[in-house]
Amino acid sequence: MLSGQLYAAILAEFNPLEPVGPAPVYTFSVGSWQVIISNHMFMVSVAMLFLMIVIPIAVKSKSMIPRGIGNLVESVCMFLREEMARPLLRDQTDKYIGFIWSMFFFVLTLNLLGMVPSEKIIYLLTGKVNRFGGPATADIYITGAMAVVAFFMTHISGVRRQGLWHYLVNLAPKVPWWIMPMIYFLEVVTMFVRPFTLAIRLFANIIAGHILLAILIGLIMVFKSYFVAGISIFSIVALSLLELLVAFIQAYIFAFLSTLYISFAVSSEH
Repeated sequence: MLSGQLYAAILAEFNPLEPVGPAPVYTFSVGSWQVIISNHMFMVSVAMLFLMIVIPIAVKSKSMIPRGIGNLVESVCMFLREEMARPLLRDQTDKYIGFIWSMFFFVLTLNLLGMVPSEKIIYLLTGKVNRFGGPATADIYITGAMAVVAFFMTHISGVRRQGLWHYLVNLAPKVPWWIMPMIYFLEVVTMFVRPFTLAIRLFANIIAGHILLAILIGLIMVFKSYFVAGISIFSIVALSLLELLVAFIQAYIFAFLSTLYISFAVSSEH
């Protein structure tokens, strides 16, 4: 009877959103302000430090032919520049490729770090329950902040390239004057919708995969069956491999759409 009540209590407390939700890990005060550092903010900091250390080491090679991770990073950078950015930006590619590389590797690193069960690893090593981990790109505030950066980069680039007046004039395509007000209005709306699509697309794809993984783990506790457990474990492994692919795809899509929006802004023909 007691074991049944304990089992029911565990199921009642099971929440598939808990592994992906934000949680405070550190709090400090600055004057009258209380600053809360969440687990997702912590993962963003880890990703920044990782990239600031690993990328310079990877590309710093004295040999003409890079090896190992340096070769991998160079191959990815070359692909993004020549196959993705140059067809869109043309002669402006080298001017913006640094931003595009930064966005791609930052999103990719956050996605991959979100797949590492760092909380469980720390618990096994220390025996203390913690929240030092989690998928930062499953936080709409994180993806929203990156989308805002892409938004400002897009329009600042357009203004610098064309000038403020010409940029505003060329915001809408050339159409008959009698439908220009409607088209211009739609272009302005689209301009502000684009960062929302960037943020929500990345957020939704990452959070959906992690919630599904949590649900599959929960099925083992619900059915208490070796058959269901075997199917769940197989599904978890397969879904984890799919999530690894999704991590790369979503980073590429975020970088590609950012490049596309910049190409619209720096070109007077769109």
